[in-house]
Amino acid sequence: TFYYFTRLCLEKVWVQCILQSRTLSGADAINALRPFYFAVHPDFFGQHPKEREVNENSLKRLNGYLENLQKPGFRSFKPTQLTFYVREREPNSSNVQESFSASGFRAVSFTLHTRDLLSTVLDILNSCSLSTEHIQSLNVNSQPHKEAKSTLNRPIKWDKTYYSFTGFKDPEEELEQAQRVETTLISWLDGNEASAVKKLKKSLPLRKELERLKFELSHQLQLSDIRWQRSWGIAHRCSQLHSLGRLVQQRPEVLKNVKGRTVVFTDRSGMSAAGHIMLGTMDVHHHWTKIFERLPNYYKLQKRLLFLEDRISQLLGGIQVIYIEELQPLLTLEEYYETLDNFYNKLCDSRLPFHPRSLRGLQMILESDRYAPSLHEFGHFTIPTVCDPATLQWFIFAKAQEARENLKRKEEMMIAEKELIDTSTEKFSLDRLYKEPSVSSAQMIDCCKRLLEESLPYLQGMHLCISHFYSVLQDGDLCIPWNWK
Repeated sequence: TFYYFTRLCLEKVWVQCILQSRTLSGADAINALRPFYFAVHPDFFGQHPKEREVNENSLKRLNGYLENLQKPGFRSFKPTQLTFYVREREPNSSNVQESFSASGFRAVSFTLHTRDLLSTVLDILNSCSLSTEHIQSLNVNSQPHKEAKSTLNRPIKWDKTYYSFTGFKDPEEELEQAQRVETTLISWLDGNEASAVKKLKKSLPLRKELERLKFELSHQLQLSDIRWQRSWGIAHRCSQLHSLGRLVQQRPEVLKNVKGRTVVFTDRSGMSAAGHIMLGTMDVHHHWTKIFERLPNYYKLQKRLLFLEDRISQLLGGIQVIYIEELQPLLTLEEYYETLDNFYNKLCDSRLPFHPRSLRGLQMILESDRYAPSLHEFGHFTIPTVCDPATLQWFIFAKAQEARENLKRKEEMMIAEKELIDTSTEKFSLDRLYKEPSVSSAQMIDCCKRLLEESLPYLQGMHLCISHFYSVLQDGDLCIPWNWK
């Protein structure tokens, strides 16, 4: 007994020393993760809405994990899988602010199962292939990463009989189990259904209030729709509608020109390339009022924009120039008009010999952050504004037939997706089934087909979102990855 008591005392002293040597404050953690935040921050993915949303959602879950680590006495840790799109770096650049190239980004997935801030920070940086050298300069007596990460190489390694005798958990065994266990849909629903139901019930009054406010404002202003660019919570959305309602009461005359339009709550105020009225959620009524007062001028610019699209179409054999909100960055009307104008002038100078109406029925979008044309799986061409005219002509001619086939396949896929969503909603008695913009139709179809083969009574009355990871949103929506196991 004395032998085991001595070992127990020694282990407690050793653990205390290790924890003290690896203490990291919340502020230190944020400083240490600066290269990571710089590489994945959604603001740098303005031209890539899908990747931006994935990073936004993953950052929310990561911040929740880091917050839990700092709570006194918090012990209930579950392995958390995260996916980030990390901006690529120039190999020879030494300046952090300039070391990211425009060549693109890469997807990185990793699982967090550490129980202290330092190990978590090091795991994140190493998983994203980012340097950890700067951590040594922080005001913390941190271990080198190999020592911090490999908790298995401890100075004292107890025999397995020690843990069975004392009842303490074997850290080696716990870590191995966490690495072996792969989250499955059934196991995740088992552990999270109760929490989701509780949050959903709590949000129901607010959801009804949101629908009421949206209906009343849409009817009063004769709007086509009210939307949100981001996945804000129900309470946040209600607050935004209340704010718009107050403006209607205070200045009804400035909203006389909104009839038939769509209002989108987003990051900045103005008019979008799609012709929607954007209300910046950080702006005050004064800014919103100015936008409503400028609407007549915006409508004139929009007519010029449509004429410009038509002129480009005529120069390119009748191919239709379109703007797809789900796939393109949220541009203002002015930004999109400038893009079209530059592209049009370039076409006029090149005088490409497209036969009139030879490309009717085809579609294209313009993007300013690409250098080579491509054909999307949905059949539209993605054309860089800097594309060489001769390359553009050759590419469109070479891919025209494939584009027509993709457009036809897109129609079939959209019909199949809607049917599967309706069937799944009915089978599982869901209140709502939807997907994130970053989930493609092909992924949604595959997900729904496999869901329909399962028996999932947990889902009755729930809001189910198909995403890239597991999560319970603040209002009770269940998020599951499209490729769930």
